[in-house]
Amino acid sequence: MSWHICNVAFMIDEAEFDSEFDFRSDTPEGKDPDTYSPTLRRYHRMLWSKELPNREEFTLVPEKRTVYLAHDHGQGRFVLSSDTIATSNKKRLAHFYSQLSEEENERFHRQGYTIGGMMVFPGVPVEGKQTTNQRRGTHRQIEDRFDLTLECIRRHYTGDSSPLSDTLAAYRPFFDLFGDFEGYVKFFHLGDLVSESSDIRFFHDFDDFKTSALPETLGDYVAYRERTLDFVRARNRRIQDWVFGHGLERSW
Repeated sequence: MSWHICNVAFMIDEAEFDSEFDFRSDTPEGKDPDTYSPTLRRYHRMLWSKELPNREEFTLVPEKRTVYLAHDHGQGRFVLSSDTIATSNKKRLAHFYSQLSEEENERFHRQGYTIGGMMVFPGVPVEGKQTTNQRRGTHRQIEDRFDLTLECIRRHYTGDSSPLSDTLAAYRPFFDLFGDFEGYVKFFHLGDLVSESSDIRFFHDFDDFKTSALPETLGDYVAYRERTLDFVRARNRRIQDWVFGHGLERSW
């Protein structure tokens, strides 16, 4: 499977693209980088405006603030929003988070707010239901963990059930764009979280959603965060290699 950049995609050189850019740095104080960082939106637009596995062009355009990025397709209009996938679970695990030093917590957030820690999902509710971003953050079997979210997406493609089955089914036309799980993983540069046999490399112990999604000891919490950062760093390298290997043409 090969990938090509669509005609309206972008050129970004090494001086302009930085996989280690901290999206908090150009976000107004007190605001969420997922909504307010102009660099993050520009990077999302550049990275994901490319050819789909079926060779159709996936072209994202920015609109007014209420529409983050959108793609018009024969199956409908897809409106996407950004989401941070390197989560510390600061609120739910405050008792662990507070035991770590400010320097250690800042190290996590500094890496987590680079492009490897960011993702886009459909951002408009369907039939009044929560979006994928919202549901994975509120479902107690997911707890905002991206590894568990990706396991649910894998099962969506194989037709197996998961805690997010209903939510993902509501966005079936979007996921169909990528053909299968392999196509989805390759499109979004998620290969470092998936084994050659398409199994997820979980950040924390996994028992088919039967046990708590949250680490139960400080040691497990630290290990969970380090595995998360390992993935973010690896994805940053993968994305950076892809950008510099394609000579993307800029048009913004």
